[in-house]
Amino acid sequence: MNVIRLLPPGTADRIAAGEVVERPAAAVKELVENALDAGARHVSVVLEGGGLTRILVEDDGIGMGPADLELAVERHATSKLPDEATLFAIQTLGFRGEALPSIAAVARLTITSRAAGGDAHRLSVEAGRKGEVTPASGAPGTRIEVRDLFFATPARRKFMKTPPTEAAHAVEAVRRLALAWPETAFRVEVEGREVLNLAASDRPGRVAALLGPEFARAAVPVSGLWNDLALDGVAALPTHTRATGAEQHLVVNRRPVRDPLLRAALRVAYRDLIASGRHPVAALFLDLPPEAVDVNVHPMKTELRFRDGGNVRGALISALRRALAVGAGTAPAATAAPVSAELPEAPAPSASGFAEAPQGEGFTPAPPRPAGGLLEEWAVGGWRPGASRAGGWQPGLRLPAPLPAQAPTEAAPPPSVPPEDQPLGRPLAQLLETYILAESPDGALVLVDQHAAHERLMHEQLRAQFLEGEVRSQPLLLPAVVEMPALDAARLAEAAPALARLGLEIEGFGTGALLVRAMPALLGNPDPAPLLRDLAAELAEWEEATALDRRLDAAIARMACHGSIRAGRRLKTEEMSALLRQMEATPRAATCSHGRPTFLRFGKAEFEKLFGRR
Repeated sequence: MNVIRLLPPGTADRIAAGEVVERPAAAVKELVENALDAGARHVSVVLEGGGLTRILVEDDGIGMGPADLELAVERHATSKLPDEATLFAIQTLGFRGEALPSIAAVARLTITSRAAGGDAHRLSVEAGRKGEVTPASGAPGTRIEVRDLFFATPARRKFMKTPPTEAAHAVEAVRRLALAWPETAFRVEVEGREVLNLAASDRPGRVAALLGPEFARAAVPVSGLWNDLALDGVAALPTHTRATGAEQHLVVNRRPVRDPLLRAALRVAYRDLIASGRHPVAALFLDLPPEAVDVNVHPMKTELRFRDGGNVRGALISALRRALAVGAGTAPAATAAPVSAELPEAPAPSASGFAEAPQGEGFTPAPPRPAGGLLEEWAVGGWRPGASRAGGWQPGLRLPAPLPAQAPTEAAPPPSVPPEDQPLGRPLAQLLETYILAESPDGALVLVDQHAAHERLMHEQLRAQFLEGEVRSQPLLLPAVVEMPALDAARLAEAAPALARLGLEIEGFGTGALLVRAMPALLGNPDPAPLLRDLAAELAEWEEATALDRRLDAAIARMACHGSIRAGRRLKTEEMSALLRQMEATPRAATCSHGRPTFLRFGKAEFEKLFGRR
């Protein structure tokens, strides 16, 4: 008796449909992708019952004749692969010929299509049973109606969420496609209510329309050119984050993706800039030759395989880091609107690799972004790959000296109006021996956390010295002996060669003790015991398998924290002014090494909101 048998065609079709159409959003995505591949300039989507009751997608694309219409619902029938070689250089969104037959296998499908210069025809399919192609009336383009999705697979239907939840997923799928195809107008209606209406636009206009004015105010342009890779887009500053990665829009060759490699690159670029548990916001567009990327990896086509994934990842990290390397005050900072909100507790510092990300031959980085202007700069073409700006901070550039250890003499009264080239303004006072109150050139009040701000300055100086291979150490006049648990002492002793690269020279001194011979010069003369205890905890958290450069970055963040000025220290006017000027000249100074904001800005709008004037 045979054990292996062929499945009935209907069963096989429904199993295959489960891979392609897992929920209404997947069906909407596939239908809209077909419309875009057909050259549509207007796409309309109507959803009822979250898409389970009814999905209607209309477009003004090239349409189909009766012969093509009959073939369109056959499995693996497609117009997008003219020959076998095209499979390795795909330039369309769809290519498998599975979407329409998969939907037709589990729902009631009706297609009405009219090619230019021809007549309209209609085809109906119910649970895989195809009807006859009949004449119909209709405008040029294609109209696809899906009713009772998953009625043929009731078990799958039971796993669906509530209609509002399913509709939200479907709308999000259209939003992502709309971001990648700005020249196409989109309209989405849910339960008779219009939820999305986007006119044809350019890329910056579409980004602004979909991601909103808050993102536009916090966005910096990101761009770069390599021999076979072009990167364009915008990314939010570290002060503008989200609780999830839902607003990370990654588009490769006009295909919205959620590729793990690209998302990991985005995470690494922001690793030591945002708080743990927060996610950056970005809209990034990558273009590369079709043969350099394989989209035939996942049934949903949301994951890719790059021919040279390492270079793509390195290029993205490098471009993002350069775009984010702006001084405090030259770009939007954390606003003070949610006055009652509490800042999160400082998590263990995140880390990022130090080695400059690999760059393809011919790479031209985007320059640091100057003060003023937001998405508009990107829209008017003011930021072109290859542009440069005199005075911009570059990796390895010598940073300003740290704050003086001793307070200088009293300063002369500050000028009445701060210069325009000092966006953080002039210091007015020190509050609670922790915060610096300053007035910006436009009259706004700026509140600076002196410890968090100086921590970032120290971090960047140590990091720049490390990249140059010359972290300067200061030998101690008398070596210090630090006692600690034996396990921690052994862990630090094992890491001694790596820590020596950071200017910290230690050696074992019996069981449960270390001898400290030198400290990084930038730290001044702190007590080595608290620093070593924190470093031991840091190394334990990062485990042995963690890459060395990430552990070193965590160590630098910890050293910067111990070497910075502390809350409770009284500062003179010159010290406060020096701190503000260094913040303006230091990259990534809007957040500390733990991802917390270093300053808040209270402008006219914030005060009017607080006093109920708006």
